Amino acid sequence: MSEKLKIKLTIANRVYPLTIPVDQEFSLRESARKIESTIKQLEKNYAVRDKQDVLAMCSLQFAAQLEKYKINTSTSSTYDEEKIKNLIEMIEIHLGTY
Repeated sequence: MSEKLKIKLTIANRVYPLTIPVDQEFSLRESARKIESTIKQLEKNYAVRDKQDVLAMCSLQFAAQLEKYKINTSTSSTYDEEKIKNLIEMIEIHLGTY
């Protein structure tokens, strides 16, 4: 059974008490810091008064980054697979096993 840890994260001036596995603490704290940083940046660059609007914009920004990452990873993976297939084919032709 994994050990649980009780932590409190503050996001948009609200405290969220969480009970989490110990190995997730670092990533959750870093995520909360990144969200807070993005909120401050959005509030600085745009005249937004409502925290819900800022959180929606923050969510959209992170979702867009995730989609971009998924597309890049998928494209890279497909490209790598095609390259590997071509190399195997060239080796087989060279060895006369094709």
